[in-house]
Amino acid sequence: MHRIPLRRGAVAGALALGLVASLAACSAEPAAGSDDQQYDSWEEVLEAAEGQTVKLWMYGGDEQGNDYVNTVLIPAAAELGVTLEQVPIVDTPDALNRILSEVQAGETDGEVDLVWVNGNNFGTGKEAGAWECGWTDLLPNMELTDPDDPLLLDDFGTPVDGCEAPWHKAQFTFVYNSDTVTDVPSSLDELLDWARANPGRFTYPAPPDFTGSVFVREVLYSVNGGYENVPLAYSEDDFAELTPALFEELQDLGPFLWREGTTYPQNSNELNELFANGEVDFTMTYGPATLTQLVADGTYPAGTKVLTLDEGTVGNASFLGLASTSGSKAGAMVVANLSLSPEQQAAKAEPDVWGQFTVLDLDRLEADDRALFDALPESPVVPTYDVLSENANPELASAWVTPIDEEWRRLVLTQ
Repeated sequence: MHRIPLRRGAVAGALALGLVASLAACSAEPAAGSDDQQYDSWEEVLEAAEGQTVKLWMYGGDEQGNDYVNTVLIPAAAELGVTLEQVPIVDTPDALNRILSEVQAGETDGEVDLVWVNGNNFGTGKEAGAWECGWTDLLPNMELTDPDDPLLLDDFGTPVDGCEAPWHKAQFTFVYNSDTVTDVPSSLDELLDWARANPGRFTYPAPPDFTGSVFVREVLYSVNGGYENVPLAYSEDDFAELTPALFEELQDLGPFLWREGTTYPQNSNELNELFANGEVDFTMTYGPATLTQLVADGTYPAGTKVLTLDEGTVGNASFLGLASTSGSKAGAMVVANLSLSPEQQAAKAEPDVWGQFTVLDLDRLEADDRALFDALPESPVVPTYDVLSENANPELASAWVTPIDEEWRRLVLTQ
């Protein structure tokens, strides 16, 4: 079998996201002592993984996601001889900064093994040597994904390059209470007009919250006539040309928002609470499949519906990144492969479990495995992924994210 070495990505000079350090701008050599974590076959991975403990660092604010990992994924990993431990964190940069500190220290048995990651954090980590690369081809269940699926090949403009394993797909979605919203918008421009016509009944999380940040990028697309008119790759010239209309729009919108735009929800959870309590009529999410259970258990109003926009919304995928400083790389690979199994993907798609969209290509599954997905209940709240992802907009390259977020805080938050 072709040898698949575990290697680090290129190391850049600056470590991002608040970590003050300097690394040489060169190709990183594998960590000392990492040779015994390179494998020629899946059988070798399984043998090495036996008895290992794998720490999965992930956002702790997603109650369903945490429950899924603890009640479904962890027991399944134990059956494969791997002890999986969930480490809840406030934000993904907490995990990334820990890894980068360990890179600086030459650590080869660090505190982080897997990270639920995507977007700006992945690109920053790849540039700075946080992730192992070239390992996902060894995962047998990668064969169940579409090798040409653009969402799985590119993460916010950064090529995946085998540095992370796909976990689930996401579609940015607006949600409204149909009992209070009768003149339903059909485009983002109409949604912002609705907010102006209904003062105090709409808001969005403050960037750099992940959800608030993508909302701002959606507005960037809208004010420039669609995503086709915004280059995915970042340049200072494009930023200077295309963002003034964005911030002018958001400044104008501010006085019509909840609390007249004098304050914003700090994260998506706070916005969701406002929606659940009836203080606003809209919320927004990257994980719309979770809405089914939120309505069923009474957290959200019975009139909760998904708002589909004519121009579509941003879609992406979430991944599991393998830390370059992990001392349990084989165990982490086993967990990543397990997470891609039809059984786990179908369980995670159950609305009352987590309700996440699969990354598997259903046409590649055996009949028994395909039946697991065919048996998933239809939601009275959420359309199918095919409907939600119609006219899906691509994510901008991660280099856009921080400049937009920072300019939003300078021009909008402080207005």
